[in-house]
This record gives sequence, structure tokens and C-alpha cells, in this order.
Amino acid sequence: MNLVFDGHNDVLLRLWRSRNEGRNPVAEFRNGTSAGHIDAPRAKRGGLAGGLCAIYIPSPHDFTLREPDANGHYATPLDPPLERASSLDIALEMAAIAHRLDQDGSWRLCHTTTEIREAMTDGVFAAVLHMEGCEAIDADLDTLEVFHAAGLRSLGPVWSRNNIFGHGVPFAYPSSPDTGPGLTRAGEELVRACNRLGILIDLAHLTEKGFWDVERLSDQPLIASHSNVHALTPVARNLTDRQMDAIKASHGLVGLNYAVTMLRPDGRDDAETSLATMVSHVDYLVDRMGIDCVALGSDFDGATIPNVIGDAAGNQRLVTALKDRGYGPSDLDKICRENWLRVLASAWHE
Repeated sequence: MNLVFDGHNDVLLRLWRSRNEGRNPVAEFRNGTSAGHIDAPRAKRGGLAGGLCAIYIPSPHDFTLREPDANGHYATPLDPPLERASSLDIALEMAAIAHRLDQDGSWRLCHTTTEIREAMTDGVFAAVLHMEGCEAIDADLDTLEVFHAAGLRSLGPVWSRNNIFGHGVPFAYPSSPDTGPGLTRAGEELVRACNRLGILIDLAHLTEKGFWDVERLSDQPLIASHSNVHALTPVARNLTDRQMDAIKASHGLVGLNYAVTMLRPDGRDDAETSLATMVSHVDYLVDRMGIDCVALGSDFDGATIPNVIGDAAGNQRLVTALKDRGYGPSDLDKICRENWLRVLASAWHE
């Protein structure tokens, strides 16, 4: 079994919702559930040894993709910006769940790659705290310092909506990622602060202009934690060849997103999506950037996943498909975990 360190999941969102419905999120993760994609038992069965676990502030309404037109095209409007005080409340509640899981021993909150490797060796899920969209962070970045002290080691300045730091890409097909402005001045200061503190910057939901703003300002490898190939699936969230060339030049990486809308050539939200379709994106990424710049970023608990994977327990099916495609042991080690550990060590000043 190839142990996987995964670049993106939304398990904290699911556990936060469980908490709000009166269930015990720690027990649900520890003992397992039929809901969602990740818990400790399913992660162990699928070799999912750890990953970046997102604090994500959901919109007040249920987010749904716009229905495709007769040509299969859709353009879902950006959600409106969120109010900071309520966003901070939710972010703190999710961070508290993460720390309770750590205190319970159900997972281990990791701050260094050494701690990640030790957790993997011990058979404990290695969780790294990530923030997907910084609605909870103030423009003066005081809150950033506090979250960093609490274990935050990765963030994406925006989700697919705008905030004080920048502009997000919509969920649209077909569409270029060049959909609007990039970082604001506050966003530029956020990038500089992340470089100083050793917090990974994730480009996954930024506009193309925002991507180039980070490329210009950051001293880190460029990371798109859960994105795919625009040339194969032309949704706004996928990466152009030029963006991939910049990621390669920075010795960064792209984490393959399992979301079917970002894998299928038709961009549809259809779980009947094949392993061959997933492998085709990996092949393209490897051909364009090299084996050292490709990893996994499932988006478990945050998207429709191919039925052939199902949940974390099915993660090795993709690994087997890559092996059958001709990827050797060293290649699989890099895709499954070593590339992530390399870029994390760089961003974290190790």
C-alpha cells in the first residue's frame, strides 16, 4: 500500500456540521461513519495517512452549480462576500474540533514534516491545518498570527468568492481562469506575512491575475493544492499550460483534484467518471511539469468524487491505476506523498 498525504480535504466542514446537528465530531471521526468521505477507519483502509484539512466558511445558503444549458455550458455566479465576525466564529469552532481530535489521539496536528513522518510511522492521521478563503482574517493580520500559533500552516487567500484579500474564480464551464482582478493591497501584505511566518500559500481558487500576483511576490514554490488541467477540462478553476510552466519553474506542485467537474471533458457533475479520466490528468501534469511537481489533492468531503473511488477507503484504486499506467515505485512515492513533503518543508523554512 502506498501511503498518501493528500493536499486538500473538507472533513472539518463536515464534522462542524455534525456538531451543529448535535453529534460528537470527535467520536464520528474516530469510530467511523457512513457520511461523507473521510474518517479514521476509512482513511486507514485506503492508505490516506494525512493531509491538509481546511477551515472553510460555508455560504449562508446551500451552494449549487448552475444547471448546464443545451450545450452543456454553465456559469455559476460568485457568492457574495461574507461578514468577518461570523466567519471568525466558525473558523474558531472548526479549529477547536481539530484540536479536540488531536487531544483525543484520533489524529495528530502536525507543524513540521518531521511530525508528519512520525505520525505516518505511528499509524496516526497526520493533519495539517489549512484555511480555504481568509474571511476570518483581519486586514491588519493580527488574527493570522493567532491562527499560526494555533497550528495554521497553509492557506488560500480566497475561495471562489471575493474578500478583502483578493478575487476568486467562479465555477464555470467553459471558461478561462482569467475572470477578474487579482490580489488587493491587503492580499499582497498577506502573501508577505505568509512568507515571513512560513505558511504555505495555495493558489487553487484564485483568478489567473491573482496567480501571477503571488508568483511575483512570493518566495515559496507555487502550489495549486486541488486543481487540474484546463486543456483537458476547461473550467475556470483548472490551470493553463502557462500557469503549469510557472509552477514547474518554482519547483512547486499541483495536487490532482478528484472533483468530477474538474476531471470530465464535459465539466459535468457526474460521479460516473472513470479512473482513466483521472489518470489522463496526471499524465498531462507529469508530461508538462515533470514527476516532481505532481501530487494528490482529493477535495474529499468538498466535492462529488468518482464512484469508482467512493471515499477515502477507495483511494488505493487510483494508485493502482497509476501503477498499471506504468508509474514505478519512486514515481508513486513522489505523487502520493514525497512531493508534498518537499514543498511543505520549503514553505515552512525547514
